[in-house]
Amino acid sequence: MRTMRISRSAMWRRSRAMVNSRRLWKTRLVFWLGALAIGAIGAGFAIAADYAQEFFARYVLPGAGGWLVLAVAPLGFALSALIVNLWFPGAQGSGIPQAIAARHLRDDPRRGGLLTLRIIFGKIFLTVFGLACGASIGREGPTVQVGASIMAQAARIGNLAHRRGLILAGSAAGIAAAFNTPLAGIVFAIEEMSRAYQARTNGLVLSTVIIAGLSSLGILGSYTYYGISKEVAHLPADLPLVLVCGLGGGVFGALFSRLVISTTRRIRRFKGMGPRRRAMIIAGTAGLVTALVGLACGGEVFGTGYAQARAAVEGETLSISFFIGKFVTTLAATVSGIPGGLFAPSLSVGAGLGAALGALLGSSIGLAAILGMAGYFAGVTQAPMTAFVIIFEMTGNHDDVIAIMAAAMLGYGTSRIIQPEPLYHALSRLFIADALRARRAAAQPPKPREEAPPSA
Repeated sequence: MRTMRISRSAMWRRSRAMVNSRRLWKTRLVFWLGALAIGAIGAGFAIAADYAQEFFARYVLPGAGGWLVLAVAPLGFALSALIVNLWFPGAQGSGIPQAIAARHLRDDPRRGGLLTLRIIFGKIFLTVFGLACGASIGREGPTVQVGASIMAQAARIGNLAHRRGLILAGSAAGIAAAFNTPLAGIVFAIEEMSRAYQARTNGLVLSTVIIAGLSSLGILGSYTYYGISKEVAHLPADLPLVLVCGLGGGVFGALFSRLVISTTRRIRRFKGMGPRRRAMIIAGTAGLVTALVGLACGGEVFGTGYAQARAAVEGETLSISFFIGKFVTTLAATVSGIPGGLFAPSLSVGAGLGAALGALLGSSIGLAAILGMAGYFAGVTQAPMTAFVIIFEMTGNHDDVIAIMAAAMLGYGTSRIIQPEPLYHALSRLFIADALRARRAAAQPPKPREEAPPSA
């Protein structure tokens, strides 16, 4: 009995010390402010991205009968690549590979320069700029890098422990704030970012996602990204549609991943000599391809493709040209080196694929679009749990759990056979290699200057 009283007294003293500790409250305050900042910045990012797409659709696309795009897209891509190389190295591309790479750079206090305050500004500004130029990119991957950067800076300012866990939590909060999908953010952190479940970081991830989600909801309100879908799969009658969308999504998702990885590696070798000039040439070429394909497809494949994907989910038929054009323009933007994400464009490509297959089979277009999104997205990212959870939350459709899960798993399995190396992790190794190379170069002593021979 006395032992119990002593232990209770010790517990009470310990709890009171924790409550009154200024250091602990400072740590908590920094953590809470960081999580709130992710939600607020993510919401502001979403608003700015919408304005950028509206600007492109209203002023650039119809300008000079469509010919203005042929100037704006190549020049805009080239300028974005130049700005990245000059002032924001590490901000190019999606941002998810950078966050993965930063978690692996444990011995580097700066995380290879991939998660800094400068990166936050550059990533947001140049992604919005890319959308204003018609690039087929999204803001979701960039929001992951922004969220990870915010929590990395919070860890440094507040001297927080578990910095790798905080980067993971910031990444999850970025997805949750970008799509208003808190469950998908948590699953994404476990499945894609860490590739494992770590019990000691689950509290960080959950609390960061909740706080960031509340901050985002306070600004944007409650919504589902693609509206509410009422489509219901009738099995086994719709089983052929599930199989075709899952397998087809896996094949094209693996093809996209393989093309991105192989093209990116070739481009890095090409840029070895004169990187800035050649980076501008590559980006300008990608911008020209985007402009030509976009004009050939009637202007539908520019930007995120959100409007077309939502229309498909609501039952509107999309032509096969949308799927092909969106696939090509998303590939061009991804390998161009400009900042921009893959999530929204990939979901649009999947919706286009599913809608085309649904029309071919005479099935429900809305259901086919959802299944195509699941199969293709899982094929690109090789993260099937993230795929079906994010689609549940974005469409509000909980009646087709089995069908969507089956399509996602088929897409994942097919993609793994064709392209065993996951896209984001393959790209992250390139950033890790760059950081290690830069560290070795900085550690080498400077070469002694050669003295000029004495004059005669």
